[in-house]
Formats: sequence, structure tokens, C-alpha cells
Amino acid sequence: MEGSTGGVQIVSRRIVRPEPATSPSAPEGSPPAESPDATRKRRRGRPRFVPGACPGPLYPLAGRLTAAEVTGSVSSGLVISLRCNGEGAEFVHAVAPGVSVSDIATPLYVPPVVRSFFPFNGVRGVDAVLESRPLLAGEDTELADGIFIAMSLNHGVADGTTLWHFFNTWSEISRSSSGGGEGYKLSTAPPVLDTWFLDTCPAPIPLPFAKVEDMVQRPEYTPVQECFFHFSAESVKKLKATANSEMAGTAATATISSLQSLLAHTWRAVCRARGLAPHRGTTYFLAIGLRARVKEPRDYAGNAVTGVVARGLGWPAWLLNRAVASFDEAREGDDLASWARNPSLLYLTPLRDPANVMTGSSPRFDMYGNDFGWGRPVAVRSGAENKVDGKVIVYEGRDGGGMALEVYLSPEAMSRLVADEEFMEAVSL
Repeated sequence: MEGSTGGVQIVSRRIVRPEPATSPSAPEGSPPAESPDATRKRRRGRPRFVPGACPGPLYPLAGRLTAAEVTGSVSSGLVISLRCNGEGAEFVHAVAPGVSVSDIATPLYVPPVVRSFFPFNGVRGVDAVLESRPLLAGEDTELADGIFIAMSLNHGVADGTTLWHFFNTWSEISRSSSGGGEGYKLSTAPPVLDTWFLDTCPAPIPLPFAKVEDMVQRPEYTPVQECFFHFSAESVKKLKATANSEMAGTAATATISSLQSLLAHTWRAVCRARGLAPHRGTTYFLAIGLRARVKEPRDYAGNAVTGVVARGLGWPAWLLNRAVASFDEAREGDDLASWARNPSLLYLTPLRDPANVMTGSSPRFDMYGNDFGWGRPVAVRSGAENKVDGKVIVYEGRDGGGMALEVYLSPEAMSRLVADEEFMEAVSL
């Protein structure tokens, strides 16, 4: 055993490198997370995370981030690049014999031990540049009666769409009879690795830092508790019907979506749990995928998300609907051009206003389809990183419909949220 963390014992660590034959020449130049996992009952073996199982199109994730100082007549600073040198991804084998699948999947409150199942626990994105760390890591933790498979991916290299694309590919290879070897054809579409940015923006874009250390921030995070709430397809359908019926007869003409209705339901409940005054302003930060909103391949591998803001307590579902609808390629093009002229980094710091809420991920990600050869996962959870008071992570529903939310709030607010009858009435326990 190499060590233990919170009841989790590390058995081994290794660096997995792609086979040279599967390593295409990939362009350098990409501009830093943690991912949800899949917990499943044990049937046979362990997942394969071997060189031959890494398809060529995913080769860049085995590279490293590098920094270089540049000086020019127009701009100077630090350029961060993705060097596709095949140095490898990390794979960790661990055991937690005192933890069962039901310990993770059953409680409303997510147990702290879950955080110890993730290989990048406590690692910042910039550490990949400072210490030449891997960008991708997988961890297989053997539980008392199942296996917890976790994956961590540096957010400076790719977003949730790419992460789940890799997870889907890995699970397909693992459950195939050939292990993804020669002659095996993946049903998962390969990612698109072409660099996408505005033609009018020069690349690479220097960041306004003299050295890598200047990029580091160490914010103080307040303690939070996390709960996992399931909402059945019928419950979500009812919320959507209610939201749209309440807006009938108003100036609202577009249909409020299922996700917007669920988030609005949660937004109002969080405001109540925090004890906000009736006229207190509140802001909802919502991450939006751009692949369907710009001329970019749907399977583009990298980062393609942005954010919108909806303000107010009245008609929250409609506010979210209009905020999402306002985003298109023209608006995002203006934002990207502005960022290129004055580049900066986005840091996940404690929300400046304790009345705010933010949401990431998507119920469209294929999470429960990650069958490694033992059947569908029985639960999905995320690790410790990027969790601040007021954050909400969205998941697909476990029943083939519906959705789930992982919510992080101060202990006081969380206790009031789970006691909120209006909110909990929609939750499927």
C-alpha cells in the first residue's frame, strides 16, 4: 500500500502512455477540474486503462501544459500551450473495504469519503504548468461490494462535454471483448481536434502575467455541505407545466424548458433557505454549451462554454429562459473578440454575493451509459474541486428520464433546504 486518505488506501499509481502507433501528430496551442464518476456493482475484473486502449484521437490528453514568455510589438506576456508529447495520463488503483455502494448511493447528504476517490483531489489547474502534472487521471477504487470509477481532467484543456466523451469511450473499450484492440471499431464518434477561434483574433494570445506563479490564487472557501437530489421524469414534467401555466397570458411566448423549470424551482428554494429578504436582489450564473450556438463541430474537443446572468426573484424560470435565448454566435463572437484584446483568467472564487447561485454540467451528458462490462452505474457523484456555497451541478436522471442536482450550501442553509416542504415535494427519495 502506498498510503491512505480518509479510509481509502492507495495500492498503486502508474503513468499510462499511448502507444506510438496510435499517436497522431496533433497541433500545439491550447490554453486550467474534476469530474463526476460512475459507481457500480462488481461483476468481474477491473476497468482497463492501458496504452492500447487509448484511441489516437484522444492522444492530446496524454500531453502536458507548458508556459513560454513572449514579447511583441502589440502584446507581451505568458503563452500557455498544450504540448502533445505523449507523457501520459495517471491511473490509480485504490481500495476502501469499509465503504459500500449503499453508503454512497443512498444518503441524501454526500459522504465526505467520496472526495478521496478522485485522483486530482486538491490539485489546481495551474499546477499542471507549475509541476508538469498529467492533464488526465483515472482512479479505480474497490469498495466492499462494488467499484467506484473516477476521472479527473484539467479544465484548462477541456470541458464537461469532452470529459464525458472520454468516459464514454473508455467504458466502451473496457466492455468490448477485444478491449479496443486492433480491428475494433468504436461506436463513439471521435473528437474533433481542430483549433477553433475567431479568424480576426491572433493566436497564440499572451496572458497578462510575467511568470506562471503570478497566475496562482488561493482563495479562502467557506465550509459547505452537499446533497444529491433526484427528480423523476414525472416531477420535472409537473414543474415545467406549472412554470409555463404561470406565464400564460403574459408577454412570454417561448416555452420554458424542463431544465429551466427545475433550476428556477431550486433557485427560489435556495433563496428561502438563505433567508433572503423579499426584495433582496439575486443573480443566477448559468454555464451554457456553445457547440450548438456557433459554427463548431458538435464533437469538438476542448472548452466551449460561457455564462449568462439572470437577475431577479420574480418569474425565475422565464428569466433563465430569456437569458439562454439571448446567446447566439454573434454575441459570443463579440465577447471572444473582446477577451482576445484584453485576456484574463476566470477563477472560481467564493461567490461575491451570498445571494448568488451558479450552475454547471448538463443533463444531456451520457453518465449512466458508462457500462464497463458490469452493467449500468447505480450512482454518479463528483469530487471535491470547484465546490463553493451556491453551486449546483446538473446530472441526467437515473431512471432514464428526469434529472438530478448536486447542491452545495452552507450547513445552516442546507439544513433549511432539506426541511423546505415546497422544494422537497418535487424530490424523489
